Parts: sequence; structure tokens; C-alpha cells
Amino acid sequence: MAGPHSPYPGVGTDGPTPYPDQGLHQPAALEYPQDPALGAPTYPGPMPPQVADPNRRRRRVIVSALVILALVAALTVAIAYGVRSNRADTAGPFSKGSARTAIQEYLNALEHRDVDAIVRNALCGIYDGVRDKRSDQALAKLSSDAFRKQFSKAEVTSVDQVVYWSQYQAQVLFTMQVTPAVGGPPKGQVQGIAQLLYQRGRIMVCSYVLRTAGHY
Repeated sequence: MAGPHSPYPGVGTDGPTPYPDQGLHQPAALEYPQDPALGAPTYPGPMPPQVADPNRRRRRVIVSALVILALVAALTVAIAYGVRSNRADTAGPFSKGSARTAIQEYLNALEHRDVDAIVRNALCGIYDGVRDKRSDQALAKLSSDAFRKQFSKAEVTSVDQVVYWSQYQAQVLFTMQVTPAVGGPPKGQVQGIAQLLYQRGRIMVCSYVLRTAGHY
């Protein structure tokens, strides 16, 4: 006997009755675990690698190139300034003209037996600090006597070469014309070597050696 309800709930007089939505055909929403410290969902597993920004890399290359160019320019300027300063310092006190004048004054001191001038040159910058100069004066007299036994007159005709040891020191090869003490015509190809020191605005002949051997 048929009751008021059909044994098949899906079949009725008005057609099939749809089943209630039980969520079987709807995809479940994905939920990420919560970070208790931040209180926000965290990405499960390692984060994906960041994509390199080509503009940032290009800017970095440009900045590096500019820094290198600036360093090269600064180094070039420093080298040029040092070379120019060195030339200015050495060419001033140790020009060929000033070297020739200093050597000629020393030869004149030897010729005229100017003991004080000879000692001042021979002590090479320490003249004012030496208290007892008697041994230096005796040596100066011997040097003058030896020179005057060779030459009655000596005149520097040219400075052949200047070798700079520093801003204040140089070795000079020079040529002079000498008149022998025993008489005879002047000889104009006699070379000598002098070591010079520039100090307090003055060039001193620290040593003098005759290159040409023989008696005059």
C-alpha cells in the first residue's frame, strides 16, 4: 500500500528531486599553515628563486666602470704631477749652467788657495756642525797645492752629462781647459767628475776627480 511518501525520494510526481549539495563536486579551498609568530599564512616549502633584475645588473656594471675610470684618471694625474715636480726640483738647482758655475768656483778656490771655500765644499753640507776644522783645513791646503802643481789656470768649458741621484744630489762629468803649471799651451780636452749637493740655496762640490791622467 502506497503511503504518502515514495520509497524513492528522488522520484516524485513533479520529477526528480535534486540531492542536497554535499560539497562533493566543489574543490576544497587550499589553506596554508599559519606562522604563529606572524599570524599570517606561510608559503609551504622553500621560496622560489628570485628573478635577476637586468636593469640592476646593468647599473652595477656602469658604476664599476665609472669607478675604475676615475681611479685611472687620478693615478695618471698623480704620476704626471710627480714627474713634473721632480723635473722642476732637479732642473732648477742642477741645471748644466748652475753646475758649471759651482764647479768653476771650486776650481777657482783650489787655484787661489781659498782654504775656507775648499773646506766648505769638501764637508758637503756639514760645515756649520763641525767644531774642529783643523784637519779639514790641512787637507784643503794639500788639495790646493796638488792642483797648483798641475795647473796655473782651469776653466770649465762644458758640462757633458749630469746624473741625478735625487732632488739634491748629482754627479757631473765636465770638460775644462787647463793651462799647465810648467808652461806650454792650454789643453782643452781635460775631463773631470764632480759630485754636487744642493743645500740651502747653494751647490757644493763634495768631491772632484780628474779624469785625464798625466802631468801638465
